[in-house]
Amino acid sequence: MTDLDRLAAEKYVLLTTFRKDGRAVATPVWAVRDGDGLAVWTVADSGKVKRIRRDGRVTVAPCDVRGRPHGEAVPGHATIADPESTNRVRGLLKQKYRLIGRLSLLGSRLRRGEGGTVGLRIVLDGSGPGRD
Repeated sequence: MTDLDRLAAEKYVLLTTFRKDGRAVATPVWAVRDGDGLAVWTVADSGKVKRIRRDGRVTVAPCDVRGRPHGEAVPGHATIADPESTNRVRGLLKQKYRLIGRLSLLGSRLRRGEGGTVGLRIVLDGSGPGRD
């Protein structure tokens, strides 16, 4: 099983982004497989989006809902999805997370509107053992 397969199968992953001074900021998020990468959905004006806009370097590790990792972190590069790709991410989340995913997406759309959230696409680095 590749790192991508392993991470895509997890209910939560710990997405770590980096501040200007290099300090890591880790956040547990839902993630789905999106072709040759992972996709994450988040609030459009969140800190992680701002950090990714400045520096796309990230790590991703399997974790529980509280962000406690239970596996190796894998380095990668994140980009912010355009509106069309963000809609695709929403559809993938609905498939993976079923009812709770649909309810979360609906609640978010009611609170923030369609443009209040954005998809993030993460491509994992490396070609070592277990890597794509």
